[in-house]
Amino acid sequence: MKIFSTILIAILLAFTSVSADELSDAYQKEFAFLKAQKTELEQRLQKEKQLHEKEIVKAKEKVKKLQNKYVSLSEEYKTLEYKVEKANETLGDETSNKEIISSVIMQAKSLLDEYNIQVNDSPKANGSEVMRKAFNDTSTLYSKLSSVQTENGKFYLVDGSTVKGEIIKVGNIASYGVSTNAAGALAPAGNGELKLWNVPTSEQAKAFKDNTLKRDLKIFIYENLDKEVEYTKEKTIEETIEGGGTIGYIILALGVLGILLLLIRVVLLAKSGSNVNEITNIVVAKVEAGRADEAIDAIKDYKGSTARVIKATLRNIKKDRAHIEDIVMENILNESSNIDRFGNFVLVLAAVAPLLGLLGTVTGMIATFDIITTHGTGDPKLLSGGISEALVTTMLGLVVAIPLLLLGNLLSGWAQNIKDSMEQSALHIVNLFEKNKS
Repeated sequence: MKIFSTILIAILLAFTSVSADELSDAYQKEFAFLKAQKTELEQRLQKEKQLHEKEIVKAKEKVKKLQNKYVSLSEEYKTLEYKVEKANETLGDETSNKEIISSVIMQAKSLLDEYNIQVNDSPKANGSEVMRKAFNDTSTLYSKLSSVQTENGKFYLVDGSTVKGEIIKVGNIASYGVSTNAAGALAPAGNGELKLWNVPTSEQAKAFKDNTLKRDLKIFIYENLDKEVEYTKEKTIEETIEGGGTIGYIILALGVLGILLLLIRVVLLAKSGSNVNEITNIVVAKVEAGRADEAIDAIKDYKGSTARVIKATLRNIKKDRAHIEDIVMENILNESSNIDRFGNFVLVLAAVAPLLGLLGTVTGMIATFDIITTHGTGDPKLLSGGISEALVTTMLGLVVAIPLLLLGNLLSGWAQNIKDSMEQSALHIVNLFEKNKS
């Protein structure tokens, strides 16, 4: 550091020999030159600023013009877009209207061809005119079909013979036939033909002919005459049972068995409970007279459960009370096997019958679904077998179960009454004997 200071002082001392005036002149010249340069630069800067401001103004004006043009073009674009949208909607409506008119004309042609009314479906035809004509023809046809008309024609009788007569058409849904041989409602026979329905409706047919209709009207309504309608036929009991299949016959067999067991049970209960009051009165009279030993001989010819219980009571009547009561209960229990015979089995049949009906329902539905899988649902007659089995078995199960359950419980109550009567009669005799003995 000291060395650097020394060298600097030496240099300054070397320049001190230069004239001060020369340095001043050189400084003035340099200052004047720099000032001129500054002035020139300031002028150039000012010119550049003015030029730049003019260019900015021009650019702003250009931008404003472009913005105005953009706004104008945007508005024009929106207007054109709206016009295009409206044009598309109009075109779509016209296309849709053409399609609707074409569809209506096709439907009108398919429906009116059946009544021999021609509809021009040519592409060159005026759709509006064609549709207007079709509507007028339809209106005329509607008026015709909604009225009652009479015409001469022929129809088939129930036996298959053909007769001529008057056919009274109720619109396009029903007809009546009147001839010298027969009269009544008509049903489709196929291929546009008519046949006499197998339900008595001659009065209605004649009332239509004479225009003397009554309040009640029997009428056969049909959809068309192309397909023959089968005659109505009531099912017989045999046909109904046959519809239940194997399970239906099993349920019916159980029902028959249950009825037989109920009849046997009625006979057994009638024998067991017969002469209860008569036997009791004979024994009571002997005991009150003090001749209890003769009571057994007095009822020795009587049979049945009551007679056996009372005889056992009389044979042991001189024993102590508890022992006699045990003997009475023992004899009643012995007779219960005969009194209650078949009772529980009948109730079991009553419980099994509806379960078999449910089983038939399940098997019938399985058969129906198998047919649907194989043949589809086109022909309802194919499904009738399985559905018939499903419904008939359930019906048979309930038909068998309800009377068996009802009668079975009634007979069980009867059996219990017989046992109560035997016990009451035996104890009454014992009480009477002890009273006379005391």
